[in-house]
Amino acid sequence: MTNIVEVENKIITLRNQQVILANHVTELYGVETREVNQAIKNNPEKFPEGYVFELVQSERDEVVKIFDNLGNIRYSPSKPKAFTEKGLYMLATILKSPQAVETTIAIVEAYAKQ
Repeated sequence: MTNIVEVENKIITLRNQQVILANHVTELYGVETREVNQAIKNNPEKFPEGYVFELVQSERDEVVKIFDNLGNIRYSPSKPKAFTEKGLYMLATILKSPQAVETTIAIVEAYAKQ
């Protein structure tokens, strides 16, 4: 069960926006990274500018320092993605997993508290 505190611990500020990294989205929703990437690729109209963005190297380095469990993205050939609140809502309309509804509710509550 996803709780609000678990979501709050994954919200960070990048580019003056509160975001959750795709790596953490996959954990919260119980899906694979490829499913998240496929959702973005197959539904570009749901992810306009400001909904999701790719991290630049300096941002990637910063998040690796913040989250010990993200060391594997430091040398990944693909750029990590960050979802804004709006992007997470759109992603929730696409991803189907047993955890999706409760995770979406926890995300809404966590952002509401910010």
